Amino acid sequence: MNWTKEQRYKRLDEAGEKEIQELSIRVNECPWRQKFHIQPVTGLLNDPNGFSFYEGEYHLFYQWFPLGPIHGLKYWYHTKSKDLVHWENAGIAIEPHDYFDSHGAYSGSAIEHNGNLYLMYTGNTRDENWVRNPYQCIAIMNPSGKITKMNKPVISKIPTGYTEHFRDPKVWKSGESFYAIIGAQRSDETGCVLLYSSPNMIDWKFEGEIMTDMRHFGYMWECPDYFELNNKGILIFSPQGIPPKEDEFQNIYQSGYIIGDNLDVAERNFVHGSFTELDRGFDFYAPQTMLDPNGRRILSGWMGLPEIDYPTDQYGWAHCLTLPREVTIRDNKLVQTPVCELKKLRGEEITVETIITNGSQEIDGFHGETYELIAEFTEAEADEFGMELRVGEQEKTIIKYENATKKIVLDRTFSGQPFAEKFGTIRKCHLEAEKIKFHVFVDVSSVEIFINDGEEVFTSRIFPKKESTGIRFFAKDGQVHLNAVKWAVS
Repeated sequence: MNWTKEQRYKRLDEAGEKEIQELSIRVNECPWRQKFHIQPVTGLLNDPNGFSFYEGEYHLFYQWFPLGPIHGLKYWYHTKSKDLVHWENAGIAIEPHDYFDSHGAYSGSAIEHNGNLYLMYTGNTRDENWVRNPYQCIAIMNPSGKITKMNKPVISKIPTGYTEHFRDPKVWKSGESFYAIIGAQRSDETGCVLLYSSPNMIDWKFEGEIMTDMRHFGYMWECPDYFELNNKGILIFSPQGIPPKEDEFQNIYQSGYIIGDNLDVAERNFVHGSFTELDRGFDFYAPQTMLDPNGRRILSGWMGLPEIDYPTDQYGWAHCLTLPREVTIRDNKLVQTPVCELKKLRGEEITVETIITNGSQEIDGFHGETYELIAEFTEAEADEFGMELRVGEQEKTIIKYENATKKIVLDRTFSGQPFAEKFGTIRKCHLEAEKIKFHVFVDVSSVEIFINDGEEVFTSRIFPKKESTGIRFFAKDGQVHLNAVKWAVS
């Protein structure tokens, strides 16, 4: 379907009850609806926003266009949880109906202040010539959950030297001051991040650009996030316009991080190492982190990418969010592990210990449409080894380790309904290790694979037939020792 501008910017309250009901029916007929991931009731979900802990609950908002699987007029949708596992839909949080967000409530973040939760976001507008003018705005949620937008933006002007690509504020507090970084594009069409400060979340001062040694690294830096761990400063962002380089940067847009010294907000100079991708899979973008009451840094990402058609589109919806991940530093590298609360999802447990030699092996009880699985491969003499997930008559998703190249490989060539094939069907990354541990979460239409306790992560959507439920372990040209445990997730 080719969507017109009018259809893309149609408000939810302009849609008839019959239209919404028919869309809901179509969505619920989809064979690829997820079981334990956050997904939209209808339409399109994208960036996670406002990830926070407030009044005893985790709050996660996301970009939402309710009327179809396209990037149309964006709302903020609100979901909340007491345990990061079971999420309750709380409805629309921010509706784009003011002059400063007339063409969408774009991405942003949240922070508690004066007993309320302050949501800072980009209001997207277009003039009669379709020229964009962004505003940085505030909505305030009180303890009872009521959200009220401020009646004017808190940042109304784009600083001189930067274009209208100026969005996605991420806010934090240090001492008595609030700070926000905003993704931006310089006038020469290169990407960067700008720093603002405020004493009260209302009055914001432009401090300047955060200086990195990545002066020419893509044309726009979206969804920036800054935090500190182990006395290190970490800047996460999603740069657009990075060309592929060997096994890196294979997706249409990338997400990653740089680690350095703690940011000196007065000097704005960030001394850092090289840019590293956060996720090596096919479908991961625009991540956001929060600090929880236990001192954990927790990340959620959009399990999808812009400008790609997905098989669920035909059913009137698109995308979901990743499982929450705890972020830590190991050997000056960010490590992501599934939050421990996800163990609550575990059902029936099956274990196996065996040796796989020159072939593939199916194991009784190892099958399913939705499950958690941990497989440890040791004493490997095989040229390559791994496992095939969601195996059917002509379908399988392969995750393996190649001993000769020391590479992890995810292959979704035969994962089911094909899509985005022009960006390739294989993803790889280099990993030197004596043993290989795959910790896998398989939902109806996704896989999240944590390798060697989060040293690398591969996140991908897959769209197999419902009957493709097999699991096979394999070794090629040699043998490998396998220890595996699987939990049903329903």
